[in-house]
Amino acid sequence: MAISSFSLYCFLSLWLGQALLLQASHHVYRNLQTSLVADSHHQVKEPYRTGYHFQPPKNWINDPNGPLIYKGIYHLFYQYNPKGAVWGNIVWAHSTSTDLVNWTPHDAAIYPSQPSDINGCWSGSATILPGGKPVILYTGINPQNQQVQNLAYPKNLSDPYLREWTKVPQNPLMAPTQANQINASSFRDPTTAWLGPDKRWRVIIGSKRDQTGFAILYRSKDFLNWVKAKHPLHSAKKTGMWECPDFYPVSIKGQNGLHTSENGPDVKHVLKASLDNTKREYYTIGTYNIHKDIYIPDKGSVESDAGLRYDYGKFYASKTFFDSSKNRRILWGWINESSSVEDDIKKGWSGIQAIPRKIWLDKSGKQLVQWPVAEIEKLREKGVKLPSSVLKGGSVHEVLGVTAAQADVAITFEISDFKKAEVLDPSWTDPQLLCSQKNASVKGGLGPFGLLVLASKGLKEYTAVFYRIFKGHNNKYVVLLCSDQSRSSLNQDNDKTTYGAFLKVDPLHEKLSLRSLIDHSVVESFAGQGKACITARVYPTLAIDVDAHLYAFNYGTDDVKITGSAWSLKTAEIN
Repeated sequence: MAISSFSLYCFLSLWLGQALLLQASHHVYRNLQTSLVADSHHQVKEPYRTGYHFQPPKNWINDPNGPLIYKGIYHLFYQYNPKGAVWGNIVWAHSTSTDLVNWTPHDAAIYPSQPSDINGCWSGSATILPGGKPVILYTGINPQNQQVQNLAYPKNLSDPYLREWTKVPQNPLMAPTQANQINASSFRDPTTAWLGPDKRWRVIIGSKRDQTGFAILYRSKDFLNWVKAKHPLHSAKKTGMWECPDFYPVSIKGQNGLHTSENGPDVKHVLKASLDNTKREYYTIGTYNIHKDIYIPDKGSVESDAGLRYDYGKFYASKTFFDSSKNRRILWGWINESSSVEDDIKKGWSGIQAIPRKIWLDKSGKQLVQWPVAEIEKLREKGVKLPSSVLKGGSVHEVLGVTAAQADVAITFEISDFKKAEVLDPSWTDPQLLCSQKNASVKGGLGPFGLLVLASKGLKEYTAVFYRIFKGHNNKYVVLLCSDQSRSSLNQDNDKTTYGAFLKVDPLHEKLSLRSLIDHSVVESFAGQGKACITARVYPTLAIDVDAHLYAFNYGTDDVKITGSAWSLKTAEIN
């Protein structure tokens, strides 16, 4: 639709109060948004609530939206249902932090109040404009249930907590029409925008045509008047709808993050899509041609969820942002439940956010590496050392001295003899299927060895995170990482899918590291110093709180050497 001309200078002038924008009425969810803050004082302890993962006191949450840092304060916006523990009535809830660990809630930042979002305020992203001024682009659902793109900005730039947001009266700024041939039900989740060399802003929005996924590209000189490009930034056949796309640069030299508009000879780009068809994500690494405005994945890239993924378990709708205070890029992701809808309603909440992760390009240039932000380590207390020892084949060793239901465990495995490695069948190409067939109870040569977490006494319940090593072709060894939930709970109503990933390390020359963050009903595991990650949701009936145990185990026939540390973690202040 046509939008009146409006310069960025005029926009910012209005923003700073030199003129008055027509402000949208924000009454629709006022009583509901204030209840989020009030509810923070009435948490009831129950076995599956997490101690240090982000979650509000009650109700449904999903995608993390528009994370940013402003005046030293971290902001997390997220999709939230103020009315219940199932999806619906979606608003942008808002919390702030100084350390990415402890969080304070605020009133909802964005909620239905204009025709362009009256049926819901869906996902989007924040962009920092010149001068450090944040804005948010987000998907709204209009009265015709079409997906359209809207703009909001802070009412008061002097407020570091950005507690009030104003929507521009020109909304929607991008909308499906017959002329632009956009699917009105598949046009959502704008990314953080970036500036090109021509001083025009770019943004991509997820879409599909038939089963081809698209990153639709728009350009703007002033952040208000957006023009659809004649071609997408990128597309891929047989991938379906691309939800929550993310596009950002990574440095080929070191672990520092880059501003989203950065490009150059020492920069690669990452394009991530969350696939609506499978509820999995995948990413590729490639080159952004700034002159043609196209993204070209590196040769050999797999463009489906059979390719590279941030996380091979419960992890979806992820979003990154550049943390300018520490020159790092941080990844947020939504961890949904594995319990039944009926159980979610009983407990009164559904969904948590993963621990924020620092993300960077591996030195190989062929994949990303992730690691929990260092701030999480401030919660460590009561640590124990696991001295170097031999874990004999068929043995289990309990790790004592930590609170097993809320812990941080880092362990290293070393193999000296590879003679008993099982030969990898060439047909074993699906790591998740392989982990299901060769779960923790199936003994092998080199493996399974790893951790039994959230385990009950007697091991009637446990979640196993472990390695297996196979001998592949050309005498190269293949490392399989598994997270086996098949015995995680005696409650058969839970989804107990087993997850798996092949880890790109050479066990002949590298020790195998494993770090697991355990938090009552979630286990986030980082293998190979962050080269592969698997997140699991589990709901034990026996291994709860003080009745949870932690073990190192080796069900293979060959011995492995282990060393490591484990810590109890304090409960974060998340209201």
